[in-house]
Parts: sequence; structure tokens; C-alpha cells
Amino acid sequence: MPYISQLKYEDANEETKKVIDAWVAEHGPLTNMKETLIHSIPAFHALMEWFPLEEACESFLGERAVNFFCYAISTTNDCLLCSIFFKKILDDAGIDFATFDFTDEERVLVDYGRAITADANHIDPQIFARMKEFWNEEQIVTITAFATLMIATNIINKSLQINLDEELIPYTKR
Repeated sequence: MPYISQLKYEDANEETKKVIDAWVAEHGPLTNMKETLIHSIPAFHALMEWFPLEEACESFLGERAVNFFCYAISTTNDCLLCSIFFKKILDDAGIDFATFDFTDEERVLVDYGRAITADANHIDPQIFARMKEFWNEEQIVTITAFATLMIATNIINKSLQINLDEELIPYTKR
């Protein structure tokens, strides 16, 4: 049971409706998480910076690798909502994460996602050495910032117990 309600458009004040309208015009309908976050416009804006970072990462990693990264972070962080969200993306692409043959670049990205989530204070230096084979320092900082927003998203969903969106429920049975 969620601790915080999902703010519905009709119940929002005018300022919040403007933020919702702008979001919907650019990105489409709000998910359950976004309907929860929109209770606080600054919180909504902070977490929605995930999207520019995602685009930045996709520019040099590719969409598939970014989805692997997000799935690795979300499953390691035990976030049901985000895990199922990215499972849906992978399933819809015909990818079984557990048996997929990752490229070397994807493998280090998945390893980094799991490591930063499990214990950011004790990431194996070998992971960074492997990362530097593929990416420059600016890219590694971008990847790391993106990871932290993914982790923050996981924490929001877990701590507030945000419900799965309806379209995700069938993917919990796969």
C-alpha cells in the first residue's frame, strides 16, 4: 500500500497543472511514480533530470546498454517497480537478461551498475580500469551521475511503496 497518494490532474493546483501539461506535451502521460513525485514540484524536477542524463548516456552507450545498466541497478537495489519497468523493455525486445551474451562494454556497464548500487564505497578498481578502456572521464562521470539518479528513483519507489503501473503487472509473471 503506497504511503503517498498519486496526485491526479483534477486535484492539482494551477502551478502543478502547468508542470504536468508541459511534461505530458513533451513525454506523454505520467506514470505512478511521477504522479507521486508531482506532489512536490522541486522533487519532480530533480528526479526528472534522469531523462537528460539518459539521453547523454545513450549518445555514447546506446539505448540497449542503458537499459541493461538500469535493469542491473534496479534488480541489485531490489526495486520492484523499476526492475519490472526495465524487464518489460528487455522482454519486449526479446532479450533475456539472465542468458544474454553481453558485449565487453555492456558487461563492464552492468558490473559497474551492480557495484555502485551494492556498495559505492568499495567498487573494485578493476571495474574502473575496464571502464577506462571504453569511456573517457567525462563519460564516466555522466554514467555515474545517471546511476545515482537511477538509484534515487529506486529509493523513491521503494520507500514510498509506489504501486506498479497497470501495464507492468503482466511482466511480473514472466
